[in-house]
Amino acid sequence: MARIDPVSATRWITAAAVHHGDALPQHLMQRLQISRRQASLLLRRLEALQWVQACGTPRVPRHVPGPLRQVVQRYPLAGLQEDRPWRQDFAPCFALPPAVQAMAQHAFTELLNNAIDHSGGHSVTVSMRQTPLQLQLLVSDDGVGLFQRVAEHFDLPEPAVAMLELAKGKLTSDPDRHCGHGLFFTAQLADVFDLHANTAAFQRRGWDGGRWHAQRPATKAGTSIYLAIALDTPRTLEQVLHAHSASGQGWAFERTRVPMALLLPEGVRQLSSRAEARRALSRLEQFATAELDFSGVDHIGHGFADELLRVGARRLPGLQLQPTAMAPAVGAMLGSIAA
Repeated sequence: MARIDPVSATRWITAAAVHHGDALPQHLMQRLQISRRQASLLLRRLEALQWVQACGTPRVPRHVPGPLRQVVQRYPLAGLQEDRPWRQDFAPCFALPPAVQAMAQHAFTELLNNAIDHSGGHSVTVSMRQTPLQLQLLVSDDGVGLFQRVAEHFDLPEPAVAMLELAKGKLTSDPDRHCGHGLFFTAQLADVFDLHANTAAFQRRGWDGGRWHAQRPATKAGTSIYLAIALDTPRTLEQVLHAHSASGQGWAFERTRVPMALLLPEGVRQLSSRAEARRALSRLEQFATAELDFSGVDHIGHGFADELLRVGARRLPGLQLQPTAMAPAVGAMLGSIAA
């Protein structure tokens, strides 16, 4: 008897249980071209691994998805509409708390739309998994790569600077069709958000203040974005959207955070040049308030501080700058300019 690997079946068994739960053994026999005994053995293994659950009666057996659920689908990008995969292939297969369901739908459609409109690729693979603790989503395309796309369109020197601009929000290479909110707010929804493209990778972790960290890249081609949301998260989609309004209650995107550490060259913890300050201030005229997060920066030079606070304040009179997480030397230098 040929051995059937239950791990390979986890990619599609959730959808099979949803759509063929009343006759799942027969579905497995037909799909895998296996005997009834092999199908029964596979189901028992999947039950033990918590991918399916048996219910009903011995005379009228039935199977439903278990605590572990997963759907993996690959789509051609040409002509794809992001709402249809969600409604047809993914949403029916998961049992999520309402708040997580709303955030998952938002993240799913935003990331898939980005792949459709911006990747320049031919296909996209979407994987969504539910565990007893988390919802996990991975969207991977075979396009040019997000950092290359951003760097070429905005003439940025390296992936970290492209990530800096993405982290601010309101960045789009197609302003007639997009306002640049999608990727920004999707990252804010997640407990873990990983962005891999063009041999670079960055991660945002919600539990450490939402700061961005360089990571080891997992892909050389295209863009792969992974996120995880705890099923018991206190966040809601509305709270995340409101948090970046000036009042904390509206819908306008008026507040942003600038992760200054993304300006640091590798192995360096000091910002010195006026050019670096100008990069930090780039596009901030689109906001009313910008938090300047100095986490990971030990020192700044006088030219950097002067360009940031004195010259920048004159050039952007309607912008409120709020330096935070300052090391003592950083605070002292900024204080000397403010004084």
